[in-house]
Amino acid sequence: MSALSDLEFFSLVAKHSNLREVAQHLGITPPAVSKRLAALERRLGVRLLQRTTRRASLTPEGETYLVEGARVLEDLEALERKVAGARAMPRGILRVVSTLGFGRRHVAPALSAFARRYPEVEVQLTLTDRPVNMIEQGYDLQIRVGELPDSTLTARLLAHNRRVLGAARTYLARHGQPASPRELARHACLFIQESDETFGTWHLRSGTHAETVKVRGPLACNDGECVVGWALDGHGILMRSLWEIAPLLRSGRLRRVLPKWDPPPADIYAVFPTRSHLSAKTRALVDFLMEAFEPHRRDRDGQW
Repeated sequence: MSALSDLEFFSLVAKHSNLREVAQHLGITPPAVSKRLAALERRLGVRLLQRTTRRASLTPEGETYLVEGARVLEDLEALERKVAGARAMPRGILRVVSTLGFGRRHVAPALSAFARRYPEVEVQLTLTDRPVNMIEQGYDLQIRVGELPDSTLTARLLAHNRRVLGAARTYLARHGQPASPRELARHACLFIQESDETFGTWHLRSGTHAETVKVRGPLACNDGECVVGWALDGHGILMRSLWEIAPLLRSGRLRRVLPKWDPPPADIYAVFPTRSHLSAKTRALVDFLMEAFEPHRRDRDGQW
């Protein structure tokens, strides 16, 4: 095995939680993975992974080998792109992560079209409501709703989007329209348990005025479609992105609540690690998504 091949192998080992997953990815047996890892450690004369019966973690030497090795692989990829020039075709595995609802409704169909245009790229899409560390978890691209918290990452705006408050006519007929954010505390509110927000706390702004309200209600879920269904059934007030409920507002099945007050921003971004040379496959997907969502960037009000 070449040194570069060993770097790629160890990078794969570090991205997965156990050797069985590595073996499955490579199409070999777990003992073969363990044997190759042991041979690599013998060649280098150091232990790269600290292994126990339950988990494996990087040693300081393993951390150095992984981080510095990633730079070597990136430099090699950049060199090959430079030599190949414009004829270089995007290829290889591309790992993408997105939120549940938006990923299911908008990202997955876009990736279907992308796969037809770039058949040499193998896209692996993960949908999750949990917090994501792109670097540690080995993702090439994240589709994120809301502001970017990590300055070490680069974000491209895909689409303007807003969150709004809404409820069914049946609920509002029984309980009335709240006149101010504070009155939400007396209403039944429906929750979407998202990874970056404090459960049971809603933040609203109108011009220079800001309100933080503790709300409660009978139902909560980590999947937005379930919560929208509950709102349509008249169980309470929900906070949701326009990309999901705009048709329901236009049809009148849901009505805006506190229309002069805005929840936190919910613009949609493509996020990737900051690098001077972005891989051809990642750049191709970013450009493809920018083209696909371009109509949603023209309207700053986030109409869907």
